[in-house]
Amino acid sequence: MAKVAIPPSPVAAAFRHIQWDPLSSLRLTPQETALLRMAETNPIEYTLGDARDATMYVRVLLKLLAEASFNVSGHVARISDECNENRALDALDADPLGVVTHYAIAKLHTILTTLCSPWAAENGVSIGNVFYAGMEGDLIEQWKSLLRVISKGKGDLYAQRTAALCLAQILLAACPSQRLSVSNSKDANALSSSSRVPSYASAIEPLEALTAWVISQLKSSNALTVGTTVPAVMALMGATEGRQIFAASGGIKYLSRQLRQRDKKPTSSPSSGGSSSERRANSSVQQLYELAFCLWCLTYELNNFADVRADFAKDGLAVMALVELVSSAPREKVVRVALAALKNLAVCSADVNPERDSVRTDSKVFLGEMIACGLLKAIGLLQERQFTDPDIVDDVESLHKLLADNFKEMTRWEVYQNEVETGQLQWGSTHTDAFFKENANMMEGKDGDFKLVKILISLIGSKDEDIAAIACFDLGEFCRHYPNGRAIAKRLGGKELAMTLIEHDNPELQRHALQCVSKIMVSNWEYVK
Repeated sequence: MAKVAIPPSPVAAAFRHIQWDPLSSLRLTPQETALLRMAETNPIEYTLGDARDATMYVRVLLKLLAEASFNVSGHVARISDECNENRALDALDADPLGVVTHYAIAKLHTILTTLCSPWAAENGVSIGNVFYAGMEGDLIEQWKSLLRVISKGKGDLYAQRTAALCLAQILLAACPSQRLSVSNSKDANALSSSSRVPSYASAIEPLEALTAWVISQLKSSNALTVGTTVPAVMALMGATEGRQIFAASGGIKYLSRQLRQRDKKPTSSPSSGGSSSERRANSSVQQLYELAFCLWCLTYELNNFADVRADFAKDGLAVMALVELVSSAPREKVVRVALAALKNLAVCSADVNPERDSVRTDSKVFLGEMIACGLLKAIGLLQERQFTDPDIVDDVESLHKLLADNFKEMTRWEVYQNEVETGQLQWGSTHTDAFFKENANMMEGKDGDFKLVKILISLIGSKDEDIAAIACFDLGEFCRHYPNGRAIAKRLGGKELAMTLIEHDNPELQRHALQCVSKIMVSNWEYVK
């Protein structure tokens, strides 16, 4: 499982200068202060080697967070760039509790990194020993101080990002799927004799709380805000239970939205400096990769859960985001994970865990969405490129065959229907007078609700001028060839929406909007033409 590197705290240089005795508001006992000092003078493995010391140490660090984190949005929270020692000491003088918050989080991250290392496995030490207690192996109550930092630390990017990752790692240790993977590993014998089995029941509610926070951050359009969640989300993707809870909370939709927003945003401006714009561009590409990686991980639950398939199929948003990534091809590693996710969608099945209702969502649905979004064309262009990664070459060839075979089986109407439902209209043989003359009656829909007409009308308001122009053309052709089509278009608001585009700056869109309004108003269009 991929891991995200966590940069150090911007005030890390001040950590060794913290004086515990004057910080009375932390309410540390002499024993706790002595333990903090002992941990500073010894390697972390020494402290963690004694189960009693390790448990007490993490409880002290979590206590520091609980007492100090009420000030996480102070002076230190506003520091983003790494400080030299003088600046870090100034920050310690101005905001000692802010520095203590960063200190505690940094130490917890170091502890968790060590507990996930080969050293811990060889010595029978685990997250379960340290963060779960009692005969039942329940999560220690002090975990809530991490959630407080995450929820209340708005503006402190380091504190939120690292605390969220720490909490995710602690909670995932209790997931049954993680315990199963450990029991099957070569380190199982070393762990079995001394490791406490964490209670998953005690971790479910905290997992849901962490996921709820992640989802709230993913709703933001700010890349920095989204970035605070990425390490935690990538950690959650490492366990089936984490993927399930994330998907059930609407995570697939919000990841897909973020991918579309990040992919469309310019990474630099002509006037910006070379090094800074390149750094922003690299940061943007890295975030695209990480978000796409998470979406790819979620595709491994497609065959296990009908709800996950339904979420991937909803509004065609996920397929659209992945196809746009492949088409824009920002970096090879981004293309690789996007193609891998699309391939999983293209071969998924509903046989093992079918839907409860009659609507079946499987590979055929996703292949139709991919065709409607223009993946065949994008795959054709990728076939002409040289890639260093053999997995990309294999996925390109596999997807091309799957798409081509499915396209042969689809009728022209099915191709058109998928195109409209995904909102990805492209000029072609399905946007012609001949096509509508043959298929206008199909626009009624199975339930007679004119669903596709309603979607076309909404697409007239698209920000993409080509899509808006095609929607105008299609609506006009529907009015010409469907009995009473003009009245239906008027009733659904098509005329008013098209009227707003008659004076549009784009002459092509203006022309199609004018023709659309004319077709809605004039019964014998062919004589006017």
